[in-house]
Amino acid sequence: MAGYDFASIEKKWQDYWQRQGTFRQPNPGETDFVERPKLYVLDMFPYPSGAGLHVGHPEGYTATDIVSRYFRMKGYNVLHPMGYDAFGLPAEQYAVEHGVHPRETTLKNIDNIERQIKMFGFSYDWSRRISTTDVEYYRWTQWIFLQLYNAWYDPEANAARPIRELINRLESGELVVDIGGNVVVPPPVERAEALTGTAGGFIKFPEMDDDQKRRLIDEYRLAYMDEVPVNWCPKLGTVLANEEVTNEGRSDRGDHPVFRRALKQWMLRITAYAERLLEDLELVNWPEPIKIMQRNWIGKSVGAEVDFVLSGRTGVPPVPAGGTAAFKRLVSDPKLTIVNARSFCPKNPYPPGEPSPGDLMKTIRHLPHALVEGATYFVTFTACPGITFDAPERDIVYRACLHWHNQKCCVYGLVVMDDHVHLIVRPYDGEDLTKLLHSIKSFTSHEIVKLREGKGSIWQEESFDHVVRDSLWLTHFLAYIAQNPVRRKLVDAPDEYDWLWLNPEELVVGATGEVCGYASARFSEDPVQSWFEDRQQYGFPPVVDDSSTPMDRRDACPTTPMDRRDACPTTPMDRRDACPTIRVYTTRPDTLFGATYMVLAPEHDLVARITTPQQKQAVDDYVQTAARKSELERTAESKEKTGVFTGAYAINPVNRQPVPIWVADYVMMGYGTGAIMAVPAHDTRDLEFARKFDLPVIQVVQPPEASTPWEGFVDDGVAVNSSHYDGMPTADFKRKIAEDLAEAGLGRQAVNYKLRDWLFSRQRYWGEPFPIVHCDSCGAVALPESALPLELPEIEDFTPASSDDPDAPPRPPLGKAADWVATPCPACGKPAQRELNTMPQWAGSCWYYLRYLDPRNDKAFVDPAVEQYWMQPAAQPGQSPLGIDLYVGGAEHAVLHLLYSRFWHKVLFDLGHVSTAEPFGRLFNQGMIRSFAYRDKRGVYLPYDQVDLTGDKPRHKATGEEVTESIEKMSKSLKNVVNPDDVIAQYGADTFRLYEMFMGPLEASKPWNTKDVGGVHRFLNRVWRMVAGWDNTTMLHDPTKPRPEPSTPDGTLEREYRRMEQEGKFKPAELKVEKALHRLIKKVGEDVEAMKFNTAIAAMMDFVNTVYGEARILVPQAERFVLLLAPFAPHIAEELWQKLGHDASLAGEPWPTFDPALLVEQTIEMPVQVNGKLRGRITVPAAADQEAVLAAALADAKVAAALEGKTVVKKIVVPGKLVNLVVK
Repeated sequence: MAGYDFASIEKKWQDYWQRQGTFRQPNPGETDFVERPKLYVLDMFPYPSGAGLHVGHPEGYTATDIVSRYFRMKGYNVLHPMGYDAFGLPAEQYAVEHGVHPRETTLKNIDNIERQIKMFGFSYDWSRRISTTDVEYYRWTQWIFLQLYNAWYDPEANAARPIRELINRLESGELVVDIGGNVVVPPPVERAEALTGTAGGFIKFPEMDDDQKRRLIDEYRLAYMDEVPVNWCPKLGTVLANEEVTNEGRSDRGDHPVFRRALKQWMLRITAYAERLLEDLELVNWPEPIKIMQRNWIGKSVGAEVDFVLSGRTGVPPVPAGGTAAFKRLVSDPKLTIVNARSFCPKNPYPPGEPSPGDLMKTIRHLPHALVEGATYFVTFTACPGITFDAPERDIVYRACLHWHNQKCCVYGLVVMDDHVHLIVRPYDGEDLTKLLHSIKSFTSHEIVKLREGKGSIWQEESFDHVVRDSLWLTHFLAYIAQNPVRRKLVDAPDEYDWLWLNPEELVVGATGEVCGYASARFSEDPVQSWFEDRQQYGFPPVVDDSSTPMDRRDACPTTPMDRRDACPTTPMDRRDACPTIRVYTTRPDTLFGATYMVLAPEHDLVARITTPQQKQAVDDYVQTAARKSELERTAESKEKTGVFTGAYAINPVNRQPVPIWVADYVMMGYGTGAIMAVPAHDTRDLEFARKFDLPVIQVVQPPEASTPWEGFVDDGVAVNSSHYDGMPTADFKRKIAEDLAEAGLGRQAVNYKLRDWLFSRQRYWGEPFPIVHCDSCGAVALPESALPLELPEIEDFTPASSDDPDAPPRPPLGKAADWVATPCPACGKPAQRELNTMPQWAGSCWYYLRYLDPRNDKAFVDPAVEQYWMQPAAQPGQSPLGIDLYVGGAEHAVLHLLYSRFWHKVLFDLGHVSTAEPFGRLFNQGMIRSFAYRDKRGVYLPYDQVDLTGDKPRHKATGEEVTESIEKMSKSLKNVVNPDDVIAQYGADTFRLYEMFMGPLEASKPWNTKDVGGVHRFLNRVWRMVAGWDNTTMLHDPTKPRPEPSTPDGTLEREYRRMEQEGKFKPAELKVEKALHRLIKKVGEDVEAMKFNTAIAAMMDFVNTVYGEARILVPQAERFVLLLAPFAPHIAEELWQKLGHDASLAGEPWPTFDPALLVEQTIEMPVQVNGKLRGRITVPAAADQEAVLAAALADAKVAAALEGKTVVKKIVVPGKLVNLVVK
């Protein structure tokens, strides 16, 4: 009998399924919906590329189709949809190169890929088809973006909440803003006083102006704009994701140079969900390697943040930040001589005739002086005569003095008395001290006068402000003014003088260019006196002094380094990098004593501030070079370490030793703080760097084994060279040093994540437009939901502005649609412009699985009742209780797509739009199907059809030369892509499906071999002949009578078979087939649910062999076998079902059941060996004992003939397996 006509059969049934809507699945609420258990089975939808599918793509689709068909037959409502992830750079690049609109290219590609998908006969519900480029789809992508934009992450609720709730809580005073700009719950008055020295120190939201309010709220939105380092490709005119940049720092499309550059971009605050994304991996049924990849990407680590104070030790005496010219201008002023400058430094005790600090204040007030950039100032300003402040008024003054802290200046110390203020302050570069003081006086005067309901001035016009020259000067001045409140009977003792110390450990006097400190150090012959000798007498915090200490004594620490009395590191005012401190994050604080240098990322904002003039050119050049490298290139383990010294030093907080500060590209801003303490003895990267640049290597961890080299030892051990911590095990030392650092205000325990906020904008045309308008008056304004969808404008030129200049400003293609860009502001109606960036391709794929549920709904992105039905727990054992019941796709999407989708889903869950905490309950990754590639002796790849595979070795057909064969990923460049169209044309879709599932375990990587497809095709031909080619007229039962029910515990069905056999209606061969069929039903069902399709197919092949061996199969047996085959090879199964006398499709037929009684064999067949050689076979009862088995073996005629004339010396019986007789 000739092979079956697969081409006509497959077209016939595909047309039938489409015409009948066989696989359309109604939703709850629709008229034809039937209440049943549900199963949501989903494929990762494809990107419609111009190349279409290769044979690897349908692997996952075939697997999900088998599962879907199986569970429909098991009585489930199965949702099995398909769509297209159609936005993205490839279509736009093609449009740019060929002048074709990307929409036209995308639609053409979708038509082709859909044709390919349909030729496999997959049972998708095509009525639910979506494309991310459809306007009605991306309308809801824009809507979800607005949900993100209008939400914030509430740390108390540990969830996203509407931004309106945050505004309401701020307006009501339930939340306030600390001086650092952080939204906090206001503490009780006594707590506030403990933190700040005043019940105030916080800003109330209603007191802020509209611009301040808007900027504050924007900082808390889940979707926000920020200036961040990005991969900028000026030639493509767009930002690229890390995955779009090669290891050589070039774009993967076009091979153009890519630069790291700071640009203002839309960001999504995924970091707020880091802990939940990590913890909830325990809720889902995913492959463990995928979970590990997500955990590594999130990158949680527990360690400590440690503060390193900048040192003035640069190898030269300290000079003004503006250079020596600033000093020369000052000392050349005839009104201020060097003698005057020297006279500012009082002695202790004061010799007769020396001016007291009080006299100095009066004198200095009338002396001109230059404002020195980078200098620390001591400022005193006094109230007008007769003005004294009560407690509420002092709170106003405190708040005003702290207002610009961490914005325009750093406030180190502050005290507000009843009629005057003392302030130790360092203005930031470019800020004017006079203007800062004016704003403080102006604000406090206005507020206090308003409280008093009067008019007039509060402050005297003049202020005493002077550069803090050195620690000795500061010591005496603080001691002097501490006596004032004692004399005024305000306090009993100087140590009750209530100074507010914000960052005392960061106060470095004389080290960053104070002019008078420089003058005193250079020209004063007065004996050097140390700050540390006087600090305990007055109870003031320590100050690092480099101005008046000889070079050989600098950085010495005669007191305990950890001592940081009065420090308040936990106050809201403490913000990293605001003052001259470098904060590092480390998971090994126990190695602090081994830190011999520091490294900043090239992008760190302190690099430019701390680099010395001598090193500036080298540092600038290095930073520019680093900007041209990708993250992968910078962090590659094999990369040679590079770096450059900044010329600056920091002080190691535990041993007070200076450590040089370097810039190196192996440190990334994206992890920790962008600064590291380098411990070369116990970090391989640091060790490599230290060896290259000849930096010290100090062992601080002793390995447990004495023979283990300590250089590069990164594991736990025992502390050495670590002061009084020596001998501590690593775990204990970590805990103790973290506690000590926290107590001293030098560090704190910290949790860090590698995960960074999601860069969410692209300078391209072919993407979703942002529903945002930019207004000069209102800032960024969201479109109302009624204005959605915001459609892409029609333009002719899709090319972003291309440039060779890495600093060229971005000019996205949307800017060319002038009429579209210009629009009224939705808030105020003034002229504004639309956002010119578009969303990345990830946007549409983050939520497509939800739109499948309700794709034609124009009122909501999904109906809540529909979402709950399909996303709530399924009744199927082994499935996760969350989200989609089975999600199948490649492991290459293990991180980004899955992580981004989980993030969006959790936001929607928090806001009440979805009913599950996770989107994908069960995930399965199919393995990659690779292909043979062939190279000639020149290394040139040859197409498959040019290789002769008929011999023992592959040869080039044209030359006869032997070629090299290898198994590679399918690629055009390797010329090893196998087109499924060709395979289906030759063998049919059923053969293709069956072969791909039979190749090996679904999760394994495996090579495609077209030569092997023929074997599977022959199997289907045998099935065709078995069912359609024999005269099977014998029925197991009278068709007019009901068939026996499936198994019963007492073996009723088995006895029925026996009775029918005795009556001649059921022959032994038919019973053997029946039993084999019941075993097959059990096997195939279990294997489908376990995704073990290859073993299920192997079992079906064994069954067919059994049938051919017995040469008989009954119609009911054939029917049940066809139903088992249907999920795997649906076209031939439908045709055979029809030939067996059925009119309707088998898609809705129930899955066959098995009888457990028939799974138990009554008899077994055992081989009998003589001296290890097979001599016969015997059939014995399954329960036969050893004696009965041996008796049957010896009685067998063939065995008896083999034993004739020989003596049996040993009898071996392996129960249920074999008999072996050893003879002489």
